[in-house]
Amino acid sequence: MTIRTKAAFVASLTVITFVAVLPPAHARTSTASALACPPVFGHGGYPSGPNPWDRDQVRQPNNVRALNDQKTWGADGVEGDVQLTQQGTKAVMWHNTTTNGLTGTRKNITAIWWAAGSDNLRDRRIARGPYQGEQVYTLRQWLDHVRSRGLIALLEVKPETKAVLSDPAYAAAAWKEISDPIKERQASQRILVYSQDSWVQAELSRRHPGLLKGSEARWTDGVGWEEPPPVWSGNAGRWQEVLNQAPKSVMTNYTREYRAWLNGRCG
Repeated sequence: MTIRTKAAFVASLTVITFVAVLPPAHARTSTASALACPPVFGHGGYPSGPNPWDRDQVRQPNNVRALNDQKTWGADGVEGDVQLTQQGTKAVMWHNTTTNGLTGTRKNITAIWWAAGSDNLRDRRIARGPYQGEQVYTLRQWLDHVRSRGLIALLEVKPETKAVLSDPAYAAAAWKEISDPIKERQASQRILVYSQDSWVQAELSRRHPGLLKGSEARWTDGVGWEEPPPVWSGNAGRWQEVLNQAPKSVMTNYTREYRAWLNGRCG
């Protein structure tokens, strides 16, 4: 092979290599710009497996400090858990069936008064985890703080409320405790609602038809939560799979890490 021919051959390889490498990079850029970044709902991890309540570190964004953290981490919205105290007298923000994770004697939330008695819910404090010392908030207090931080409120009405909401003796007052704070604020902030209990979900559909979660806040994590938290990177495959489907919005236990992961993958 002559020097001229050899030089031409090398030059052709360079062009071929350049052409072969450039399109995938270009395609990645095009794909990222074509995908809209979904709004992110922050969710507090709850352990999987047996006896999860023994390992729960009360990370759910049901209190002010947790809400503030979610905002700092890049959340657009947060999921909070609505429970009812005894006889449906107060709608409160708490994830667990019982007061496990709070100071005081363990009781079911539906068997305790909000303010009456020495073991009331109002005076208890979170006993472990990153938000130790925080109080339990009412639904009204929670919604107001969510609005003050510019976040979307996603309310899960917990299945434990069904016993009170379906009881003829307490249903009317109990539903007012949940529905009135929502109705009072829905014109000034975005509020979504849902329940994992089919009866409660049907009632929410009837009472708040324009506020149902629907396909919003699609679950995006691929790794079950545990304490201590699993490394975030185990979720990457599932995150990409869901992102490729252009969800309206997503929900994750890894708000800060997910927000950083989105960078460069959508616009």
